[in-house]
Amino acid sequence: MLKLTYTHDGFLIDHLEESLEAWVTTRVILALRAGTSLCVEPSSASFLISLDLPYVDQLLKNVDQFAEEILEVNRCDDEAMEVVLEGTWLGADVASEEGLFVCRLSDRLESLLYQIWQESPVKIN
Repeated sequence: MLKLTYTHDGFLIDHLEESLEAWVTTRVILALRAGTSLCVEPSSASFLISLDLPYVDQLLKNVDQFAEEILEVNRCDDEAMEVVLEGTWLGADVASEEGLFVCRLSDRLESLLYQIWQESPVKIN
């Protein structure tokens, strides 16, 4: 499972071994026990990656194989591309710009996206 964290300071990707359902259930229980609001809804999320990073060529070569998992791959300019995924949004409310996005992809794609993210010396916000 990939977890994308959106904050006012930036963006972070984590690769988690826990199942999507178990992780979301734990977050809902935590919110209930803490008495905080939590919106959980199907959604899409996007992030930018630099085109000059290792493994990006591998992603681009195999993008057709990931067509059922990646909603879109859009080239933004000569330096970056946008990857759009489908999954579950968890935030304080529907319109929140800060929150967590989780999605379950094939092991190969999760690993590839996480490797690309890890190789990025400067995270693109």
